[in-house]
Amino acid sequence: MAEHFVCNIAELAEGSVRIFEGEGLEIGVIHHRGGYYAYQNLCPHQGGPACEGRRLPQVVDVIGDGGVFLGQKFDEDDMHIVCPWHGYEYHLETGAHVCNAALKLRKFGVETREGGIYVRI
Repeated sequence: MAEHFVCNIAELAEGSVRIFEGEGLEIGVIHHRGGYYAYQNLCPHQGGPACEGRRLPQVVDVIGDGGVFLGQKFDEDDMHIVCPWHGYEYHLETGAHVCNAALKLRKFGVETREGGIYVRI
């Protein structure tokens, strides 16, 4: 397992993504709520650049008494990565597809130290 320097912490703003190449793989590092998540920039659906897509919170139906639909809201605690090619959505924290947990982005370990961001491949 090799470790790769991605960038300095100050170079990856909250809500941003940094794409880099290591060990022949294109990997995206996403900074969200102070945490860092690293995935291969490859959607398992049809090979799209998943990490380059938008990040959006889970949409949740609001159901009232008697099962009455009241509308929808965003769940900011369940952020999704949305592949820009076909809209496949993956949970940011796990890389699992939102409807089919068997479909996952390839995840890598991320570490911050001495002002830098490092990914283990």
